[in-house]
Amino acid sequence: MEEVITRVGGCRCGQVRYEVRGEPIKVGVCHCTDCRKETGSAFLYYADWALDRFSVTGDFKTYEGRSFCPSCGTRLFHVDNEGAEICLGSLDEAPTTLSPTQEGWIRRREIWMLPLGAAVQANADPPAVAQ
Repeated sequence: MEEVITRVGGCRCGQVRYEVRGEPIKVGVCHCTDCRKETGSAFLYYADWALDRFSVTGDFKTYEGRSFCPSCGTRLFHVDNEGAEICLGSLDEAPTTLSPTQEGWIRRREIWMLPLGAAVQANADPPAVAQ
């Protein structure tokens, strides 16, 4: 019987902890405006798991589907009826062994960032060049 990988993570203060089991459905990076705003960074590094492979302990708050710790503000996950999307920067293990297979909203990618070579590029139209 094959051993199932378990990954754990949580918020900075430790009030919220979660666990995901097995390999993710997908791993990606997103450069969209929402992801940039909610992370305070140039992109979100995430992975999706089936809902039955996700568990959480502790009290968290949710705004527009995005969950975070109400004490320290750490962004953690998005959960819906389909599954759980984990903000991979909140995993305890760093660096992780999870490599992005897709890169979304690349038209909003910072010009100093190189494309992720092995990742499928979405929204591949180049940005308009100002004249």
